[in-house]
Amino acid sequence: MSIQEKINDLIRNHKQILSNPPRQTLIQESLDRKEALASENGALVTWTPIESTGRSPKDTVIVRRPESEADIDWNSPNNLPIEASTFDMLLEDALSVLAGKEKLYMTDRVLGANPEWALEVKQVTDQALSALFTDNMFRKVPADISKSVFHERPFYLLACPYDKLDAKRYDGRLRVLAETGQTSTMAVAMDLDRRVGIVYGSAYGGSIKKLIFTVMNHYLPPEGILPLHCSANEGPDGDIALLLGLSGTGKTTLSADARRALLGDDEHGWSDNGVANFENGCYAKLIDLDPEKEPEIHKAVFHKAPVLEHGAIVENTMMYPDGHFDLFDDRFTPNSRASYPLTFLSNIKDPPVGSHPKTILFLTADANSVLPPVSRLDRRQAMLWFLMGYTSKLAGTETGIVEPKTVFSRFFGEPFMPRNPGVYATMLGERLKKHGTDVYLINTGWSGGPYGVGQRMDIRLTREMVQAALSGALKDVEYDQDPIFHLQIPRSCPGIPDNSILRPENTWQDKKAFSERAKKLAAEFSAHFDKAYGDKNIDAAIRAECPGK
Repeated sequence: MSIQEKINDLIRNHKQILSNPPRQTLIQESLDRKEALASENGALVTWTPIESTGRSPKDTVIVRRPESEADIDWNSPNNLPIEASTFDMLLEDALSVLAGKEKLYMTDRVLGANPEWALEVKQVTDQALSALFTDNMFRKVPADISKSVFHERPFYLLACPYDKLDAKRYDGRLRVLAETGQTSTMAVAMDLDRRVGIVYGSAYGGSIKKLIFTVMNHYLPPEGILPLHCSANEGPDGDIALLLGLSGTGKTTLSADARRALLGDDEHGWSDNGVANFENGCYAKLIDLDPEKEPEIHKAVFHKAPVLEHGAIVENTMMYPDGHFDLFDDRFTPNSRASYPLTFLSNIKDPPVGSHPKTILFLTADANSVLPPVSRLDRRQAMLWFLMGYTSKLAGTETGIVEPKTVFSRFFGEPFMPRNPGVYATMLGERLKKHGTDVYLINTGWSGGPYGVGQRMDIRLTREMVQAALSGALKDVEYDQDPIFHLQIPRSCPGIPDNSILRPENTWQDKKAFSERAKKLAAEFSAHFDKAYGDKNIDAAIRAECPGK
């Protein structure tokens, strides 16, 4: 019996399974089963176990098979292999535990707004809230799904968010927890060849979302479609912009612009026909969300509506007994999130498809404060920065000073891009050349000194730089070449009252400290490039654009 037949047997034989129930039914079931509470504004609120307040990369695994292993970059720290026999055990356990549940929920959805490459996803779960999450995030099956290159090749997902694996059963098969010495009881597993995924023991909504995105990012390139971890929007004249960036760089915030129609905030595919969103919804970070600086996201989540008409899911956010929120309280987790449909936003493109992008923005939050707030990239530079996917995170304190930690995540989404890096980079370079797309690097990080000394770049100034890039206003200004990072820095930018801030060293009082910090970061670039791509046959012209080379 095939793996799909086993899952279909579960669906056929279970005594109480709701297949594609109405949205209001899922909301009511989530409340009745105490999976969520209703907030004062009508959104649903849930708190997960502490181990489920974010993704668990070390528990996210891919089946490694001899016939397909050459397609995956197993040198990437995020592509963790498991044996097929281990996945079979996970499948056996998931089917057994789901068969024993009183009630199950099944949803049929697709990823991809372009019906020519939409992937059908069939999820089975025992949690109404997990089914509602897929209703928020994934798309309805289109009437013309038969056009898809993936037609009759669906992907199955089994979700057991609150069940735990038997640690002893998986000794030597899954990772050992450093803090306890015991085998993990959680697994987010993918069998890409047999087209099945399992989320076991993780109640974080992002585990479902990112597993399916990883699947798409693997399946699309052989079909000639470049998957991108990006947001996308469209201007009044139909010009498409893509914004690539890791968490905390402003990808969701900057793409939600009242002047431009939003296609989506996280994942898109770029085919010969243009760009299309994977999703039906958004999964936005809520910590420190400011209704004045981020009005679109705030309104989407916190507008008032009857609870059965709302359906936004708020995860792990402080809520007081009267149903009001404190978005600045991160004691439970700084990774509080909200899932909501795109239709909750005021200016969206429906359907979320568009032409080939006119402009691409790479977003980085440089806590070192040595990158310019805006710079232009030629095609080779764009491929280099796409490969590097640089940003920085705050590592902690030492004698009162917080030092930033350099992070490189290829393609601005390394954990979700399983194929060999040359595949994605080559596809981007070919498309940039064919369509004449302009590429800019936007630093949403610090100015005037590193974190602890300088200040975060004012988002209002960042928005002006983004607008200048998207409008084409930055095409006509003069540029200087940065000798360390090989970036093209504009001498002026429309909408910026003081152009001196465009050169980051101008904002530092200690110029020597700036120079030392910049050289240190460039050396980190060079070392990472050698480690990640030294044996990947990257073109020498692209290598030459790496800082520190």
